[in-house]
Amino acid sequence: MKTVRLGVIGLGNMGSAIVRGLDGREDVELFGLDADKDKMQALSEETSLTAATSLFELLEDAEYLVVAVKPNQVPGLLKEACTRLRPAHVVISIAAGITLEQLKNCVSGVCPVVRVMPNTPAMVRSGVFAVCMDDPMLKDDHKAFVGELFTPLGEVHQLSDGLFDSFTAVVGSGPAYVFYFMEALMEAAVTLGFTRDMADKMVKGLFKGSTALARESEHHVSILREMVSSPAGTTIAALNHLDRTAVRGAIIDAVRAACERSKEMG
Repeated sequence: MKTVRLGVIGLGNMGSAIVRGLDGREDVELFGLDADKDKMQALSEETSLTAATSLFELLEDAEYLVVAVKPNQVPGLLKEACTRLRPAHVVISIAAGITLEQLKNCVSGVCPVVRVMPNTPAMVRSGVFAVCMDDPMLKDDHKAFVGELFTPLGEVHQLSDGLFDSFTAVVGSGPAYVFYFMEALMEAAVTLGFTRDMADKMVKGLFKGSTALARESEHHVSILREMVSSPAGTTIAALNHLDRTAVRGAIIDAVRAACERSKEMG
């Protein structure tokens, strides 16, 4: 069994989640680099990660490089790395808004690149990932490894680069929409007399149960919604109010705005 050497540059929320998700795999040797030395040391003590002392050391140790820094840091980082990158390297970027073409330019075509868009539930192994492997320089063994690299952290969808802005708007930003609606329901619960602690627990339970039902049921979510909406009942009264105030349209417009902003960032 071949051991793959994988380096993670940037050990923040997503970078550390990737390390923890891959920790314990016998076919992957993990290396990491972060400006916060204390954070890097703590993660190396928690996992099998080997902490690198410099970018160039990491490039010597690893063949696959997961770039998990902020988008505005990616061009400078890859420009610095370019002097030591080899054709055997594979650069995997999880930075929002950095297109595949931009990544290829950043590495000057020295090695193949992969674009990935995760979302934050990956931190609890329930993420949804988009992966673009359209770079013709990628070999079959590269695609096979990258294709299953993120599966310990959630669902993986292989998409073309052209769909990444849409994916970012719906799924990448999606947790914020869910938390926004949860927060509104919690405020409603407090308004109706529940304590904040009770509101917090009840709404979290509501979302946990509802998403489990949506995932496990054979019915479309529209049918599940109808199942709760009894004639002349409380639920249909609430839903009618949401429709009268164009909440559905506002959500669609909000996602479109996110998509347009993602295109602008690119």
